[in-house]
Amino acid sequence: MKKAIPLKKIIVIFTLVLIFLFANIYTVDAQSFTHTVQPGDTMWKIAVKYQIGLSEIIAANPQIKNPDLIYPGQKITVPNIDDIKALENEVIRLTNQQRAKYGLPALQANWELSRVARYKSQDMVNKNYFGHNSPTYGSPFRMMESFGLRFTAAGENIAMGQQTAQQVVNAWMSSPGHRSNILSTAYNQIGVGLAKDRYGRFYWTQMFIKSY
Repeated sequence: MKKAIPLKKIIVIFTLVLIFLFANIYTVDAQSFTHTVQPGDTMWKIAVKYQIGLSEIIAANPQIKNPDLIYPGQKITVPNIDDIKALENEVIRLTNQQRAKYGLPALQANWELSRVARYKSQDMVNKNYFGHNSPTYGSPFRMMESFGLRFTAAGENIAMGQQTAQQVVNAWMSSPGHRSNILSTAYNQIGVGLAKDRYGRFYWTQMFIKSY
């Protein structure tokens, strides 16, 4: 079923490509660890606890035939993306640092929005494109909605090639369009997603929303 995007949503999206030399590339490859199911646990509660998507938890545990039925003592494999999250969270911190310079309130980090942004970055890697409209998910706004996010305003910044959080925030702040997203008063939440291609090149996605 198709769903129209409300006209009141603010659509401010820009692209930026700044390719840097690939020295000292970070390792952002996901590993995993084990969670022992406790009384009252559900797959969703485990996903929220570790801020990992439910579908990722389920995919990492093919031995569990019915994800709605888990029992205390069971071992659940949880993807470990702490290295990725650390870089993403640093972008969020630096973004709010820029906003503070202009007397603007900090944006609230939304881990579910970061998950969507991470999927977008990975999609650009997988499908070998760089742009706001995904061949898999459509526009950023339809993508956010398809992941269950609800909002009245939304925006997206993307970048490719920057090796550090500081580099990518500096690049965005040097571009009028990206800067306007970062300093906008239309949003109250932020998510950042990072993926790396086989050449070690980083793809960054920064998403903004105003939640209901």
